Amino acid sequence: MYLKRGCSLLLKAQKKPRIPVFLNGDASSALGRSGEPARGDGTPVVLHESDVARRLRRDPDVSSAFRFFKSVANGGLFRHTRFTYEVMVKRLGREGEIDAVQYLLQQMKLDGIGCGEELFVEVIDSYRRAGLVEQALKMFYRIREFGCEPTVKIYNHLLDALLSDDRFSMISPVYGNMKKDGMEPNVFTYNILIKALCKNGRVDGALKLLKEMSNRGCLPDSVSYTTIVSSLCKVGKVEEGREVARKFGPSLPVYNALIDGFCRERRFKEAFRLFAEMMDENIDPNVVTYTPIISSLSDVGQVELAMAIFSQMSLRGCRPNIHSFTSLMKGLLLKRKIREALDWWDKMISEGFLPNVVSYNTLLRGLSSNGNMKEAVLVTDQMERNGVPPNSTTYSILIDGFAKSGSLAGASEIWNKMMFSGCRPNVVVYTCMVDVLCKNFLFDQAYSLILKMADDNCPPNLVTFNAFIGGLCDGGRIDWAINLLDLMRKYGCSPDTITYNQLINGFLKVGRFTAAIEIAKEMKERGIRMTIMTYNMLFSGYCRQGMLQSALQLLGEMVVRGASPDAYTYSMLTHAYSKQGKFKEAIRLWEASTEAGDWQPDLTAYMHHIWGICNCFGMEEAVTCLQNMINKGISPNIVIWNLLVRNFFNGMGSVGPIHILDDLIGNG
Repeated sequence: MYLKRGCSLLLKAQKKPRIPVFLNGDASSALGRSGEPARGDGTPVVLHESDVARRLRRDPDVSSAFRFFKSVANGGLFRHTRFTYEVMVKRLGREGEIDAVQYLLQQMKLDGIGCGEELFVEVIDSYRRAGLVEQALKMFYRIREFGCEPTVKIYNHLLDALLSDDRFSMISPVYGNMKKDGMEPNVFTYNILIKALCKNGRVDGALKLLKEMSNRGCLPDSVSYTTIVSSLCKVGKVEEGREVARKFGPSLPVYNALIDGFCRERRFKEAFRLFAEMMDENIDPNVVTYTPIISSLSDVGQVELAMAIFSQMSLRGCRPNIHSFTSLMKGLLLKRKIREALDWWDKMISEGFLPNVVSYNTLLRGLSSNGNMKEAVLVTDQMERNGVPPNSTTYSILIDGFAKSGSLAGASEIWNKMMFSGCRPNVVVYTCMVDVLCKNFLFDQAYSLILKMADDNCPPNLVTFNAFIGGLCDGGRIDWAINLLDLMRKYGCSPDTITYNQLINGFLKVGRFTAAIEIAKEMKERGIRMTIMTYNMLFSGYCRQGMLQSALQLLGEMVVRGASPDAYTYSMLTHAYSKQGKFKEAIRLWEASTEAGDWQPDLTAYMHHIWGICNCFGMEEAVTCLQNMINKGISPNIVIWNLLVRNFFNGMGSVGPIHILDDLIGNG
């Protein structure tokens, strides 16, 4: 299973190994602070292993340390041992000097010094830190060239390196190789494999491995259970996670994973119950316990309760972290409490927490969503001054904020700044820019940007196309919008409910009712879900066309498909009946639907209803309806007053109702 023996170009055997340029140096200068090669009386300097190791560790400059390493060997003052090689490899590896590490390995080979377990572990870890995991694997397969035999510890570090780089396909063969070498995996091995399976979405495989551990006499630990419980919670299987947790017993990390899972599902009662259970088990919650509770409560608008939890955390002596502060600010910003959010921002900084890019983006999103774009730009400037470079999320928040406020100039300025900074736009940034261009009716430029996305290997997605189609429909460019469906499918995007709703609305706005019906028909044929908004748009179209029978059929379809009619539906229908002079039918529909509690009429509905009553029954009933409307807290508008007054002077009133009108006007 090992690769064929042989050397890479960097490690090819030579009589004199090539020394990387930065490692060359003068032997005498390398001795520097250690003393001269010989004493004044000519007695040779004797260097001990501990002296050399101390110098290699303490020299603040890695290049200087290596010059010393080389000089004492070249000057014959010291013959390096496995220990001094290990010290030097460790320093070079942590500085990312991989070429130098490779040179030292080859030099050890020439010196006949075998590479021990600890040293090879350092080599693998150096490759991992440098992001050269594949080279670490190649080096491992040549391990015997350096006089070292594979061990469980070396295998574990290699597996961990592969996991850190998400090289899942390489993990299984290495584990298989480990078993062929007759090595028994330990708890660290299993934990790495469990984490790899969970990261790869194979929680079922991780559970099987957990069972295998126990069968082999290797008891799972807190890390094993926490990894699996956390992964189950992340995919919405909190109850399964709780069952797995019961097999292990009380543990802070496992409790934290479960509480986080319940908070993700907004099941706060269960989360608080677990919290109380922790206390009963004498397990003190930490900041990881509190933070998901604070964050989830803030997300659902329960920021006051989140602040109470934050205070409890502080009272219990548990120091918050930057995520705790950021979560609270997010909740306050969602509630539009800008001033309070900024106070917490100041408090976070005063307590020694420097804002990171996530904190800044949270504040920017809150300011932008509340229309405070001037303040948002100032925060971005502060962000850069404080050495926190904006990322693509930062720019997308700003562009989206300017797009919502309709400021093409502001969005364009941020776009140009982003491009100048070298930050590549992602699909969210592109989509925000497409949106703002459409809002300013710059459809040609928006289309060009969509084509550029594909050229930049950042293809437009469904949200991008919906932004463009929505803009075209609002701008009356409905034919262009309908032709975009083919382009969408070319990029692998299938139109959804939003796409079709925008097209139906676009056709209705330009008076093309038949085309709107055809789009709805296509929507049904493709199995796209029709929402109440879809039905109401079609319902409105039928009513305006005077096609009451078709409107009623659509109403029946709505009910059958589980889309309950709302106030707009009933209002449109009563208006349509009244418009055709079918006032009694309109009134019967009103009475039946309101008594059944199907809807609560709004001002527009009352206006249509009063008009129908005036035409059918007269002023007295109309004024009664007006009184009911006012009692329900709905204030009549000028249209309703004009309607009542006009009907009164047309001879439909009597002395009684006019006095009632006087009273109502006086009270209003």
